[in-house]
Amino acid sequence: MKKLFLILSAAVVLSSCATTEKEAPVQATQIKVNYVRLGNNAFDNAEYAKAFSYYQSAENITDPTAQNHLGDMYLNGAGVSQDYEKAAEWFEKSAAQGNSFAQNSLGLMYFKGIGVSQDYEKAVEWFEKAAAQGNSSAQYNLGLMYLRDIGVSQNYEKAVEWFEKAAAQGNSNAQESLGILYYLGDGVEQNYEKAKELWEKSAAQGNTDAQDHLEKLF
Repeated sequence: MKKLFLILSAAVVLSSCATTEKEAPVQATQIKVNYVRLGNNAFDNAEYAKAFSYYQSAENITDPTAQNHLGDMYLNGAGVSQDYEKAAEWFEKSAAQGNSFAQNSLGLMYFKGIGVSQDYEKAVEWFEKAAAQGNSSAQYNLGLMYLRDIGVSQNYEKAVEWFEKAAAQGNSNAQESLGILYYLGDGVEQNYEKAKELWEKSAAQGNTDAQDHLEKLF
C-alpha cells in the first residue's frame, strides 16, 4: 500500500510538472502580446521612445499594426534612429498581412526610391492593394499615377475614378485634384461649378492649393 502511495505521489508530481511546462510558453506568449499592446498604445499617444522599448521587449512581432508602427518610426526617426531600409522591411511585413497603411507607405517608398530601389510599377501595385481596401491616401496616390503617366499608362478617366473615391472620404488633396479635372474637362465633362464646389471643400480643410484656385476664380 505504501509503495502504491509513493507511485501515485510521483505520478501527481510528474503531472504537475508537465502542466507547468505547457503553461510556461503560453504565459510567455501572453507577456509578449501585452508588450505589443502597450507599444501600440504608446505609439498612439506619440510616446515613440516608450513604444519602441515595448516592441523590443516583445521580440518577434507578428502584429501588423505594430509592424506598421515600427515602419513609421524608422521612416521618420521617431523614438529610434532613422533607417529607411528597416522602415521598408517592417512595412513589407505589415503590408504582406494586408495592412492598408503599410501598403500605401511601401508604395510611396517604391515611388520615391527610399529604402528600396525606385520602382513605379511596384508603387502602383501597393497603391492598388491599399486603395482596394478603401485607403483614401492610396486612392489619391493611385489617381496621381494615372494622371501623370507614372507606372501605368495615362488615363484621365481612371484618375477621376480614384480621385472621386478618395474625395468622397474627405481627402482634401483628391478634392483639389478632382476640381482641376472638372475645371479643365479632362476625364470628365467640364463643369466649373463642380470644380468650385470641390475646391471649397478642400480649402475648408486648409488645402492652400485649393484656396489659391478659389482666389483666382474671383
